[in-house]
Amino acid sequence: MEPIIEIRGLCKDFRVGFWRKRVRVLYPLDLTVNSGEIFGYLGPNGAGKTTTLKLLTGLILPTAGSVKLLGHDLAEVAAKRQIGFLPEHPYFYDYLTGREFLDLCGRLFSLAAPLRRERIARLLRLTELQTAADQQLRKYSKGMLQRLGLAQALINDPRLVILDEPMSGLDPLGRKAMRDIILQLKAEGRTVFFSSHILPDVEVLCDRVAILAAGRLRDVGRLADILKTPTEDIELTLQRVPDRLLPVLQALAHAPLLYQPGGVLVRLPDEARLDDALRAAMAAGAQVVTVAPLRQTLEEHFLREVQGVAQ
Repeated sequence: MEPIIEIRGLCKDFRVGFWRKRVRVLYPLDLTVNSGEIFGYLGPNGAGKTTTLKLLTGLILPTAGSVKLLGHDLAEVAAKRQIGFLPEHPYFYDYLTGREFLDLCGRLFSLAAPLRRERIARLLRLTELQTAADQQLRKYSKGMLQRLGLAQALINDPRLVILDEPMSGLDPLGRKAMRDIILQLKAEGRTVFFSSHILPDVEVLCDRVAILAAGRLRDVGRLADILKTPTEDIELTLQRVPDRLLPVLQALAHAPLLYQPGGVLVRLPDEARLDDALRAAMAAGAQVVTVAPLRQTLEEHFLREVQGVAQ
């Protein structure tokens, strides 16, 4: 697979305070993002996610290390022409309309007027802003501004799209709209690299993820591999459970039985006890509704990686 982002030994120090003390916010980072991936960059606030994205876009310079984007060194204009960027807190000229703002962004890339009009029309459709295209931005909601910010990141038809917390502050409808757009970008063959701490969206979208804590990379890989852990518990849901079966189920379970309307939920520690519980249930005439293995979630893995890391 073609590497789109190649990071080697990237780190960043800042000078802070009156005595200009050197503080390291990003420790040597090695990371590769491949063509066509949706790559999630995860971490709590202050982990170094935004610093990394600013380094990738050339907004700040690294203390050490190197970055290659689409095979080009970061300093080359050829690399920057092929990336789109949505910062966490974008600024908009609120007296412009959505169409005027996108036209301004197209002019910054020296796009010809016919091409600007074509791309603006396409991006307004993609972000579902056609009806608001000629309204001033001061009348846009948070979700509309976020979608407009994504539209400006795509005005140059980039191969790589970098998004800093694109779901931040959005309501469920806004998050779904943003997820749909990101999936559409992947379907078009683009690579999407985005930072987030909204883990359910990451589980839905990402091919691979990296977890950053206190400026250090803690884990990286496909979600299926990162979360590939043995089954922690098995939940068995039964209905029409006779009273004589309840003591048998409780003896097999390793947690109190949970009584639900019309049924019982039994939490079992392993498959051997599941087999015993199923045999007992069938012999007693109970109805099996569900058997659900419980595995580690991304949230549980994330918390284990970041908790206790020195800040």
